[in-house]
Amino acid sequence: MNRRPLLPSWLPVDGYVLALLGTVGLAALLPASGAAATAAESAATGVVALLFFLYGARLSTREALDGLRHWRLHLTVLGATFLVFPLLGLAARGLVPGILTPQLYAGFLFLCLVPSTIQSSIAFTSIARGNVPAAICAGSFSSLAGIVLTPLLAAALLGGDTGGLSADAVLRIVLQLLAPFLLGQVLRRWVAGFLVRHKKVLGYVDRGSILLVVYTAFSQGMVAGIWHLVTPGRLALLLAAEAVLLALMLALTWYGAGRLGFGRADRIAIQFAGSKKSLAAGLPMASVLFGAHASLAVLPLMLFHQMQLMVCAVLAKRRARDPEATDGQTADGQTTGGEGADGEGGDGAATDGQAGAGAARTTAPGRPDAPAPAPAPRR
Repeated sequence: MNRRPLLPSWLPVDGYVLALLGTVGLAALLPASGAAATAAESAATGVVALLFFLYGARLSTREALDGLRHWRLHLTVLGATFLVFPLLGLAARGLVPGILTPQLYAGFLFLCLVPSTIQSSIAFTSIARGNVPAAICAGSFSSLAGIVLTPLLAAALLGGDTGGLSADAVLRIVLQLLAPFLLGQVLRRWVAGFLVRHKKVLGYVDRGSILLVVYTAFSQGMVAGIWHLVTPGRLALLLAAEAVLLALMLALTWYGAGRLGFGRADRIAIQFAGSKKSLAAGLPMASVLFGAHASLAVLPLMLFHQMQLMVCAVLAKRRARDPEATDGQTADGQTTGGEGADGEGGDGAATDGQAGAGAARTTAPGRPDAPAPAPAPRR
């Protein structure tokens, strides 16, 4: 059944991004303070734990184990996400203070440490006629690794901006991120059916939780008076720096995968999974790591997220028109079941779900060679 689009197809911004922007505007006009701020912070702490519980409950362990057969591709994506991206982020230190303020640079570096997306990577890979099963597994592995690697890299590279790798910081990470995720994995066999039956409702829960985290973070920024540090000129320079970062990663993942001997379908999966960053995973992590300074820390990630969706949507359509693209091409010998696409993705459920829901189902169980057409993301 075809869903009626919420916005005109020519509009490059989807409804959820508009909701995020509206939440930022609400925090600017009516920031939570005093007792309301305390209540909002407590609620945000709870929903962060809920989000990562749902991430764990949706991630199919069977699909992850099946995907290990294509380990070279997954290591390439992980290397791009947690090695190349951070190195480029460290190199951007030279942009301070001429282009980026120290606060914006901390957020820019943090976005380089966030794991990849799941559902939008699947959607763009499917549109471009790439290796859809590999994109499913690569995004899942990246999200799973990011729960551990992102906080550790942030503590090591950002130093004082996150308070350092103190025992308290480690305990907060374990209690708010890792423990709920592991609990979701343990309880998956009992709750997976419920999550599938109520997928649409839980999607609203996911997205609403993210909006609450955004409102709390930006309210703290307004109360602290830190927004005078960000001028329209600085925002324009930040966007330019992020455009260069995205262009470099798209080029490095595409041509680097070619030099490593991957075929076209695998190169497409590597490019889309290795060049993108997850807003849904990054926002809760930033709220834990940065506390009251999370508003400026997540601003670069929010801007990069929208930019990557618009650019990758155009690129995926161009890849689909490549002469070597064929209607039956989805993967180079890779197969997967149908469970992981719909059941795994915290990122897809939170911010990329509408973009990738159709693409995640393009490979039917037992029929990796018979993809159905995937709708183009509206972002």
